Amino acid sequence: MSAQPFQINKEALPVHVAVIMDGNGRWAQEQGKDRLFGHLNGVESVREIVECAAEWGIKYLTLYAFSTENWDRPQYEVDGLMGLLVDTIKKEVPTLNKNNIRLNVIGDLEMLPANAKSELLSAIAETEKNSGLNLIMALSYSSRWEIVEAVKKIATDVQSGSLKAENINPAVFQTYLTTASFPDPELMIRTSGEFRISNFLLYQLAYTELYFTPVTWPDFKKEHFLQAIEDYQKRERRFGKTGQQIKTEKQTT
Repeated sequence: MSAQPFQINKEALPVHVAVIMDGNGRWAQEQGKDRLFGHLNGVESVREIVECAAEWGIKYLTLYAFSTENWDRPQYEVDGLMGLLVDTIKKEVPTLNKNNIRLNVIGDLEMLPANAKSELLSAIAETEKNSGLNLIMALSYSSRWEIVEAVKKIATDVQSGSLKAENINPAVFQTYLTTASFPDPELMIRTSGEFRISNFLLYQLAYTELYFTPVTWPDFKKEHFLQAIEDYQKRERRFGKTGQQIKTEKQTT
């Protein structure tokens, strides 16, 4: 993809962009390499997209790095991914601090190996005072797991009397999700040509603009990210209203 000038309005950037980073294994296999080779090269794309998001002033960037279903992959691949996770976190914390990026993690961290969990918690603590981009890593995450856990917590609070059933509404429910501290994404990008959400932020993506690209994750670079934002800015977000209603509201503000 050649460089091109992008028609992007910096005043209308999405506050929160979520990404399903798909295609590492396929990219590697097409080159006759092991799947882990694809994951290793995918780290370079993570660096570039995080840097791009920070440069453009995106406030929240969520990356779907490892789902709960990924634990069912071949053991050598899971072990390799966990090792890559630990090594990458160790190397990237100084860069995150230099660029004022705060690391956050959502998912079932109890399923992670002890060393991976330890490195993650350490990195979160070391970057917690940063005030720029919030980088949210979805690790050992699935939306159905998240929703079920939220329901369990709500049931516990109703049973204890600290929450009344009649007071449960979408706003209250959202406070029980792992993403309670973050706004819902306005844009979700999925690479590698698949047209699925794959159990990712199902509740949060209710009104998110979806962008699918055939580019595999190791080949997904800054220009592809900006192209997605440019496409997002051409869309009309109606939230159930009519186009004429949105037009009238814009004229009166």
